[in-house]
Amino acid sequence: MPKQNLVETHNLTKKYGNVCCVNSVNIQVPPGAIYGFLGPNGAGKSTTLKMILGLARPTEGNITLFGIPVNEKNRIKLLAQTGSLIESPSYYGHLTGEENLRIIQTLKGCSAKDIDKVLKIVRLDGARQKLVNHYSLGMKQRLGLATALLGFPRLLILDEPTNGLDPAGIQEMRELIRSLPDTYGMTILVSSHLLSEIDQMADHVGIIRKGELVYQNTLESLHSHAKSQIALRVGHTAIAMDLLRQDGIEISQDEDYLLLPMMEDSYVANLCRRLIAQNISLYRIEKREKSLEDIFLSLTGKETSL
Repeated sequence: MPKQNLVETHNLTKKYGNVCCVNSVNIQVPPGAIYGFLGPNGAGKSTTLKMILGLARPTEGNITLFGIPVNEKNRIKLLAQTGSLIESPSYYGHLTGEENLRIIQTLKGCSAKDIDKVLKIVRLDGARQKLVNHYSLGMKQRLGLATALLGFPRLLILDEPTNGLDPAGIQEMRELIRSLPDTYGMTILVSSHLLSEIDQMADHVGIIRKGELVYQNTLESLHSHAKSQIALRVGHTAIAMDLLRQDGIEISQDEDYLLLPMMEDSYVANLCRRLIAQNISLYRIEKREKSLEDIFLSLTGKETSL
């Protein structure tokens, strides 16, 4: 029997006047997953996450958390099991990292011991007495993550957590996020406009474009669309196509190239000999692979800036 999704949205829609920012989005986040919510800037990622967290009211649709439909009566109780980092983390710069966490710990009503634990998880234990105004950008992002981790929620929602970080900071944040499901049993819903980030972090993915969910499945399933092909450039394209089709080969054309499915090297070698025997010049043969980036662009629209 399949496990019940930890997060589900049902026809979730948000309109501002006549502008539809999120259009009938149906997200399904399995328990224990790292669900990458991927899309170009302005696609509706942050608005969707804000609606899940109750920071924005849906125009239409509803949300289910932990198998329970969210309503005004149970919203606070359900969100108490959720941690979040939306956009830039908020903090009191004139206070230390530990003092900032103490305030949130008091508001959440969780154990004071959690402060020591989350500081160690995000590797800020040595900077706990340092004023947050003196933190680097990466340290501030990690403090924001520590705040979200207080109380060790079942669900962690992170909106562009690597935004503005240098490569070392991105790597550090990525490793932290990847460790949370196995170590603490958390489910992670993380948004990004960077395909490479989601590819290295998530196991499930949802892709949103102009407010609409255009793809949702496992990351492994998305990778399966990246199929390799053999590209041939020959002197007489029409004759070569007839010859290939006699063998029952599924063939397509891309400008001057004939595109064939991947096949054994021995067949490719024999095919080349047959083309030459028919006085068909063989100019080039190469392997082409549709990259994950190509798939992402085809789903989100090449005209959209990433």
